[in-house]
Amino acid sequence: MKKTLVNIIMGATLTIANAQDNPLLRDWVGVYGGVPAFNLYQISDFKPAFDVAIQERIKGLDEIANNSVKPTFENTIVELEKVGKRLKNVSVVYGIYGSNISTPEFNKLQSEMEPILADLTSQYYQNVKLYERIASVYQSEEMKSLSAEQQRLVWLYYKNFVKQGAQLSVADKQKVKEINARLSVLFTQFSDNLLADENDRYVALLKESDFDGLPDGIVRAAKAEAKERNLNVLGCIGNTRSFVDPFLTFSPNRELRKKVFEMFVKRGDNNDTHDTKKILSEILKLRAEKAKVLGFPTFAHWNLTDRMAKNPEATLELMESVWKPAVNQVHKDVAEMQKIVKTEGGKFKIAPWDYRYYAEKVRIAKYDLNQNEIKEYLQLDKLREGMFWVAGELFGLEFKPAANIPVFNPDVKVWEVTKKGSGQKVGLWYFDPYARKGKRSGAWMNAYRNQYKIDGDVLTIVSNNSNFIKGIDGQPVLISWDDANTLFHEFGHALHGLCSNVTYPSLSGTAVARDYVEFPSQILERWLSTPEVLNKFALHYKTNQPIPQALVDKIEKAATFNEGFSTVETISSSIIDMKLHLAGDQIIDPEKFEKETLAELNMPSEIVMRHRIPQFGHIFSSDGYAAGYYSYLWADVISADATEAFLEAKGGFYDKAVAKRLYDHVFSVGNTVDQAEGYRAFRGKDPKSDALMKARGFKK
Repeated sequence: MKKTLVNIIMGATLTIANAQDNPLLRDWVGVYGGVPAFNLYQISDFKPAFDVAIQERIKGLDEIANNSVKPTFENTIVELEKVGKRLKNVSVVYGIYGSNISTPEFNKLQSEMEPILADLTSQYYQNVKLYERIASVYQSEEMKSLSAEQQRLVWLYYKNFVKQGAQLSVADKQKVKEINARLSVLFTQFSDNLLADENDRYVALLKESDFDGLPDGIVRAAKAEAKERNLNVLGCIGNTRSFVDPFLTFSPNRELRKKVFEMFVKRGDNNDTHDTKKILSEILKLRAEKAKVLGFPTFAHWNLTDRMAKNPEATLELMESVWKPAVNQVHKDVAEMQKIVKTEGGKFKIAPWDYRYYAEKVRIAKYDLNQNEIKEYLQLDKLREGMFWVAGELFGLEFKPAANIPVFNPDVKVWEVTKKGSGQKVGLWYFDPYARKGKRSGAWMNAYRNQYKIDGDVLTIVSNNSNFIKGIDGQPVLISWDDANTLFHEFGHALHGLCSNVTYPSLSGTAVARDYVEFPSQILERWLSTPEVLNKFALHYKTNQPIPQALVDKIEKAATFNEGFSTVETISSSIIDMKLHLAGDQIIDPEKFEKETLAELNMPSEIVMRHRIPQFGHIFSSDGYAAGYYSYLWADVISADATEAFLEAKGGFYDKAVAKRLYDHVFSVGNTVDQAEGYRAFRGKDPKSDALMKARGFKK
């Protein structure tokens, strides 16, 4: 029998007395306000834990909704902030497992739980009595006497309920509920299929010459990967970006490059049991249907109602303004690559699997800059120390290793975060740096617990997760310049959570508009290339000597090199995302749509989208970035403009007054203020794209 919320409630009634026997239901304990007990959890614990935690949340919501006392901020909004604590904790651990240590057993659990959790969300937003109490507070005289933060919180609740259909008819609410339930299933299927392609596919390296040109770290990793897979080959290239990008950059074997490239860009697109095309087409169809029920012409229009951009037209205008300069730069770069091909006696036109390889040759010829030479100074552990130092200089934070904290994998390390001088505890930072089977690709930040003050000062817990290739014991892990940028980027998200200083959890940390949340992370990337970081932390892995100034000068000179490529591959994905969600109820054939849209854009044939439609996890594993991948460009306009504030200041990137404004108006305020107003308070004006064009080396 299909499991429903009713089944859960009936089952939970039998098990709630024994709730403390389930480690997932126990309060988090420890000196930091409690931490997840990863050493105790089993996958078999999740279903009974969800049963109990969901019942508790439903009971708590019913008590708020049916309160006979007149709705007030305290008895309605604050109580909503407190309700369902155990469900939040169980859901956090469930999400960590899904992203970091997924297994067939866990995938089966997800298939069962996702529709139930979606149903719970739908019931929450469709609770008439609850909505009426929120609306009553929103429209009350009391609203005028609340603090600015409290008013923002009330507005957020009201806006979210309206956006999710609280004002719909009973029949339309049921339609939305059914769509949400089906979408939850499809999101899980898409993610599972993509992960399967990433886990199962590889390119074997059969002879010693197949390793030619590859950095030592990739050679070792390829051999270790083959050993782990029990393959009778010399090595293999796994189907992740951390393997593929360096191989395409350094391997002189054009045939192998093509093979590796096609493996990677065909994820989810192999017309087999792991194919994602039918799944994503149904996702798009259901999103369009949901938007119409909610009264919007397309999903894009609905989803952008609470973003800074406000409407799809504004995002397309920005993307198109950057697109042509970026494409023009690509054509210039390709012309230089083609000259090298001709000089070497090649008779072929640059193809996508050639781009990185010949771009690197151009970089060396034009700037005398070799990525492998830079990489020798980019030790993962040293750069992590550099991030800590930057956090101390900007925001007065200190990081010290935390002992005896349970982790879900031995590779995960934990640091205590405190305020410099006072030693006041701020929270914990977990770092999970290495790729492994069952871990989704890419890099990201999670908040295990948000900072808030309604139950005393509750410390935040955040994590950064990456997919670097693990080195041999005792050998430092060397990473590329691009990977170092990503490391700082994700740490920017972590700092956004760690610096949070708000009262209510719903307004905490990174809980801002999707097209603003990337701003704190993107601006932090700028500190990687500052002389202070390079001189202190870019140390040669053999000599421990700092990176020479001559090499730093080369890096600065080549700073905008290949920006055409990175901009085109990212913006093409952003435009495709937006146009997919502006297509309304049009039935989408992913292959045809991708081909025709890119042709209309005059997409350079030498580049593919950073995320082709069949593997676009940002927009098909959840609604998170759907019609929102443009956010990276939108936020980079803001971060480029914000960078100018430091460059204009006497103290440069480490100017204390500008850093304090950045903390006061961006990193610490969460969603307590309108993000546009917060930015104006920091900068004194609205951002313009001029700084971005300058930063990327494009001419208008």
